Amino acid sequence: MQIVSLSFFRFDAPLSRLWALAMMGAGRIDMARIPGIGFWKLCGSGTGEGFTPVPNTTVYAILATWPDAQTAKDRIAGTRLFQRYRHRADEHWTLYLTPISARGAWSARTPFDPQDDPRTGPIAALTRATIRPRTALSFWGRVPDISEVIGTDPNVLFKIGIGEVPLMHQITFSIWPDSGSMAQFARRDGPHARAIQAVRSGDWFREELYARFRLHSEEGAWDGLSPRILKDTAA
Repeated sequence: MQIVSLSFFRFDAPLSRLWALAMMGAGRIDMARIPGIGFWKLCGSGTGEGFTPVPNTTVYAILATWPDAQTAKDRIAGTRLFQRYRHRADEHWTLYLTPISARGAWSARTPFDPQDDPRTGPIAALTRATIRPRTALSFWGRVPDISEVIGTDPNVLFKIGIGEVPLMHQITFSIWPDSGSMAQFARRDGPHARAIQAVRSGDWFREELYARFRLHSEEGAWDGLSPRILKDTAA
């Protein structure tokens, strides 16, 4: 069963931040050579709630797909590239996710292999889009309102905006206590719903992907939110 890993790293020291920025390019060769890895992306993040075009130079992420959970954990624990990230980072957190739905494409590929999952409980949502240059200003003009709404939503357990290329690529990742609370946020009238309508009517995206996941397991810690997320929501 496919497992998707999403690893976050926080770098506080200036030299560590420079190293992480350089690895956005230099790390590609090593990533491609990891045995068993499938689709992967090296990502930066945004400031504030994360959903902004202004880079956050302290936080970086690595997303990867693996054939199973044991392979994912073995490679992330034992591969030199991931070890170097953990050694330099002041904080790190890896989520292991099981895809349960996916539609769309990412870099002209369909990276996630959804599985039937009747379970209830915490659910993660990932959206990824390539923004058309002619619509970039319109898109980013709506983002601050969306960021404020999701930042104040009492249901969201974790949220961050990441991306491969500033301004042109946007990935949003969030964790919710259940599918109902996530759907309520997505569908209710407000900045998010109006932005979706504008995206559809204005053809803002050249490529887009929407995926949902169950939380399989996790390692590390992040702002006190983990490992509390799985423990609290499982109660």
